Amino acid sequence: QVQLVESGGGLVQPGGSLTLSCAASGILIRGYVMSWYRQEPGKQRELVARSATSSVLWYADSVKGRFTISRDNEKNAVFLQMNSLRSEDTAAYYCGAGSEWDSTNYWGQGTQVTVSS
Repeated sequence: QVQLVESGGGLVQPGGSLTLSCAASGILIRGYVMSWYRQEPGKQRELVARSATSSVLWYADSVKGRFTISRDNEKNAVFLQMNSLRSEDTAAYYCGAGSEWDSTNYWGQGTQVTVSS
């Protein structure tokens, strides 16, 4: 059974930082494209960051220079370091795993990030 479990969300002030974690089981992340998505209620899901390998990365324009996706094969986990957070970053964040660059076959349950003063 494949499971992706996100953690690390919470309430943070504008300009602050959070690190999200995605722990995988049932798959080895070294063989998967790993992605972070976010979604606000009533809005479409948005791809935020994607990692095929530790060096093949993609970021949405809205988060470039502020967010960093990374992998730890020993822990079989992927992370999203979020800096300089803005109120517009408020959303539920989801981890995804796919067999190809634009495929997402598995999803986590999501973790809420709220940026507010």
